[in-house]
Amino acid sequence: MKPPEIHPDIAAARSLPGNFHADPRWFEIVRERVFACSWQLIAHEDELPVSGACLPVTLLQGLLDEPLILTRGGEGTLHALSNVCTHRGALVCEQAAVLPGLRCRYHGRRFDLAGRLISAPGFDGVPAFPTDADHLPAVPVATWRKLVFASLSPLFPLSDLMAGIDARVGFLPFERALLDRARSRDYDVAAGWGLYCDNYLEGLHIPFVHPGLAAALDVRSYRTELLPWGSVQVGVASGGDCAFELPPGHPDFGQRIAAYYFWLFPNLMLNVYPWGVSVNIVRPLAVGRTRVSFLSYVWDPALVDKGASADLDRVEREDEAVVESVQRGMRSRLYRGGRYAPRHESGTHHFHRLLAGVLSPAIDASPG
Repeated sequence: MKPPEIHPDIAAARSLPGNFHADPRWFEIVRERVFACSWQLIAHEDELPVSGACLPVTLLQGLLDEPLILTRGGEGTLHALSNVCTHRGALVCEQAAVLPGLRCRYHGRRFDLAGRLISAPGFDGVPAFPTDADHLPAVPVATWRKLVFASLSPLFPLSDLMAGIDARVGFLPFERALLDRARSRDYDVAAGWGLYCDNYLEGLHIPFVHPGLAAALDVRSYRTELLPWGSVQVGVASGGDCAFELPPGHPDFGQRIAAYYFWLFPNLMLNVYPWGVSVNIVRPLAVGRTRVSFLSYVWDPALVDKGASADLDRVEREDEAVVESVQRGMRSRLYRGGRYAPRHESGTHHFHRLLAGVLSPAIDASPG
């Protein structure tokens, strides 16, 4: 299939064609070329509080479905390991626990918390055993502000993905934030993951789709700034609505900022408010089907549901309705991709340029 091409000049560019969002062949290519090589948020360090903690996780459930184990070793070192026994493929760890090591319940094979094989019943006297292939494979793992990320084969370091975020929100107490399960939930959306991100990345639709949010923000001052592998949308408070107390020397000091909306390639949003952060993980399930996980981490409960973060559920459902309409439009034989509104859609253009850059090498040569 022909790789997508997005002109570097936003004023001259056209967006991705409809078949990118509607063709199952593109979905499979993106699965392997984008998501299998991306950093994915898989846990919070509070879930592994002590040495010996073991946590089974699934890397991007519904798309990659890769079983992993997170372990914290004796010196506090975090490991991300395959959760598949190297003997016959049983899952090694099936529930969170604090353990001295890992033991497969199928044939008793044992591993240490770094994944190295310790013992293998029934293999006495087997020549050239064990080899490196008998240890649990490790995958890259890294953290940012207690958020734990892993990748099967990352295109770049996690520090590149998070570049620029601390300059804006590094003064906030992320380490004190606690998960509010009552404010966390999943949404199933009848639209593709890319269209959901497209919508998130531009503020042009806010006055038309979100009247409540538009009243809380000064839409004329709404702006997008690009990061190496993401972007931030800066929401300025309208009037006296809830805003950050920014420290002297901050890039936005003197402005009443209601929210910072970070998007990180390819499918993570960090919506930072005075009360905490709403983490949104966009999980592709199929062509035209996406699950979005909202995780609310709160450091100041008194400010929740004020200002730009008031009624996040209503805003989400407004977004779903319009994005689902767009998904139906992507099936049109007549749609060829639209132009970008330069002042409002720089984030969407940047997303499409990043996608095109990742997909350009080694696209398969099948007809398309």
